[in-house]
Amino acid sequence: MAAALTAGASAGALAACGITAFGGTTGREDGPARDGARAECPGVPAPDGAKGRQLRGMWIASVGNTDWPKDPKASPADQREQFTRLLDTAAAMNMNAVFVQIRPNSDAFYDSPYEPWSQWLTGTPGKNPGYDVLAFMLKEAHARNLEFHAWFNPYRVSRHHDLKKLAPKSPARQHPDWVRKYGKGLWYDPGLPQVRDLATKAVMDVVTKYDIDAVHFDDYFYPYPEDGDFPDDAAFKAYGNGMKRADWRRRNVDTLVESLSGRIHAAKPWVRFGISPFGVWRNKSSDPDGSPTAALQSYDDIYADTRKWIRQGWLDYVTPQLYWPIGDARADYAELAPGGPARSRAPACSSPSGRPPTASARTPPGASPPNCRATSP
Repeated sequence: MAAALTAGASAGALAACGITAFGGTTGREDGPARDGARAECPGVPAPDGAKGRQLRGMWIASVGNTDWPKDPKASPADQREQFTRLLDTAAAMNMNAVFVQIRPNSDAFYDSPYEPWSQWLTGTPGKNPGYDVLAFMLKEAHARNLEFHAWFNPYRVSRHHDLKKLAPKSPARQHPDWVRKYGKGLWYDPGLPQVRDLATKAVMDVVTKYDIDAVHFDDYFYPYPEDGDFPDDAAFKAYGNGMKRADWRRRNVDTLVESLSGRIHAAKPWVRFGISPFGVWRNKSSDPDGSPTAALQSYDDIYADTRKWIRQGWLDYVTPQLYWPIGDARADYAELAPGGPARSRAPACSSPSGRPPTASARTPPGASPPNCRATSP
C-alpha cells in the first residue's frame, strides 16, 4: 500500500491492534491479511527542512486493560502514577507523541454527553472514575512535550454479545437496532446514518472541549471477516440504492472519514486526523496497483479504501499496521520495505492534505502549524 506518511515508530507500551485482546480474531493473529498497493507519492523533504519533524509514537491501549490502566480497581492516584510512568518511558525513548485509546468500545475516558464512562477505568460500565481522565492525560503528556493523539474506535461496541452488560445509558443499549452481533462481539452497523452521526459527535465533542493534537482511528471499520458475512441486510435494503454491497460499504466508511476530516479541520485547523489501517490495501492479483502480497485486503475485507483517502487528502498521516513476521512469503519485507528490491516503488511521502504530519514539538493551542507542500497523487 502507499508508504507511511510519517517516520513512524513505536515502543514501550505498544499494543498491536492485531492482538486478540484488541478484538481481532482472524487473519492478523495468524499472519497478514490480503491487501497492498504500490507507493504513489514522491519523496518530499520535511516542510521546514527540519530533520526532527518525525512522528515517533507510543501506542497506549486501554481496551481489556492492555496497557493502561492495568488495574481498573486501582485508586485514581495509582492510575495517574502508572500513566505518568508510561509517559516518562516515552520521553526517555525520544518519542514525541502518544496514541491513547479514549473510546475503545463506544464508551469514554472523559465525561461524555453521548456515551458512558468506560468500564476499563473502574471495572463497571458507566461508573465515574472520580477525576477528569482525559484532562489529566493531556496535561501530563504536554508537560513532557509529547503530542496527544486521541484514539477512537468508531464502530466497535463490545467483545461479548450481551447488551445487558453495557451501561444503561449506552447508545447501543438504548438503540439495539443500531447493533449487530458478529464474531465474538457487538458492532454498530456502519451503514446506518445514526451510527456515523454518533461517531462524529463523539469525536467532535473531544475536539472542541480538549486540547488534543490529533484524532486517530485504527483498523476497525467493518469487522475483520469471521463467521460469514456481516449481517447488514436491513441497512443495505434501506440505504443501498442499487449499489453493489461492497461498494456501498466502502462508501459508508468513506463518508465518515471525509466528513470527519472536514469537521475536525474546520473546528481546529491545527488538529490532525490520522488512521492506522491494516498494512495491505490490495494484492496485485486483485488490482494492478496492488502490492506483491497474498494477504487480507483492507479494501475488500474491511471496506477501508486507504488509497482513496490518501489521494483525496482526507488524512494528515497514515501509519500502516505491519504485524507479520519478517520473511513471511505472503508479504515479504525484503520485497516491500525501503532498502529492499522495492525501494524505488516505496518512497516516503509527506502529508497528502497539505498539513504537516506532526512536529517534534507540539503546536501551541490556537495556532496552526506551518503549511507543508502537498504531494501529487
